[in-house]
Amino acid sequence: MTRRQTVTSGTPWEPIVGYARAVRLGNAVYVSGTTATDDRGAVVGRGDPYAQTRQALRNIERALTAAGATMADVVRTRIFAVNIDQWQEIGRAHGEVFATIRPATTMVEVRRLIDPEMLVEIEAEAVIGA
Repeated sequence: MTRRQTVTSGTPWEPIVGYARAVRLGNAVYVSGTTATDDRGAVVGRGDPYAQTRQALRNIERALTAAGATMADVVRTRIFAVNIDQWQEIGRAHGEVFATIRPATTMVEVRRLIDPEMLVEIEAEAVIGA
């Protein structure tokens, strides 16, 4: 039987909403939608989609590391942007991190995120050893 491992970021929202930052099952890791917040939960890069994308990806990397994976193991990302006209800044930040990894990726516009200061939310899936 494959053991399920959950990774928490320690935010107060995880137990309230009932989710984990990431879940590892076997060699697969699923990272929940991740935004540009610091360790205290404050939004980083207010008004800057590039900076927010970079911070969200740093947070994803931290969750992957806790689950025993790396960014090189990422096979899929989903990017949710509140303004699709900012796709170039968001895409540039994503591309800098994944230039050689090149996961399957989707970017879509959403009406809003949970905090009006948040411009980008990213999900990731990884397969360790891929």
